[in-house]
Amino acid sequence: MCSLAFLMIHVNHLLFLSIFPVSSGQDKVEQSSEEMTASEGAQVIVGCKYITTDTAPYLFWYQQLPNMSPTFILNKLTFGEGTTEPDFKKRFSATLNSTSKTVPLMIKNVHASDSAVYYCAL
Repeated sequence: MCSLAFLMIHVNHLLFLSIFPVSSGQDKVEQSSEEMTASEGAQVIVGCKYITTDTAPYLFWYQQLPNMSPTFILNKLTFGEGTTEPDFKKRFSATLNSTSKTVPLMIKNVHASDSAVYYCAL
């Protein structure tokens, strides 16, 4: 299951759009915000809430730059740390909260080059 958020640069601001949730059966993920704006250099949090019957889910974040295939950013596990791709380690992070069933993606020091579609996946 996955959901997505679109990050787009507008002059000196970044715009996040949640397009639609995707679901099938009992499992689904949802982006928490339809629109967010931030100036370059700011910290941005892209929300993701999940519903699953799995007691130890793995959650994933992907970035899709314009005209490119999605790129793996990181995954989070209920038990353990998960992994983050080296190119994203400095500014991208997420914390899986199994109580609130959320796994928000935090982007520090946002750049115009971060303009992309962000997918939360279960």
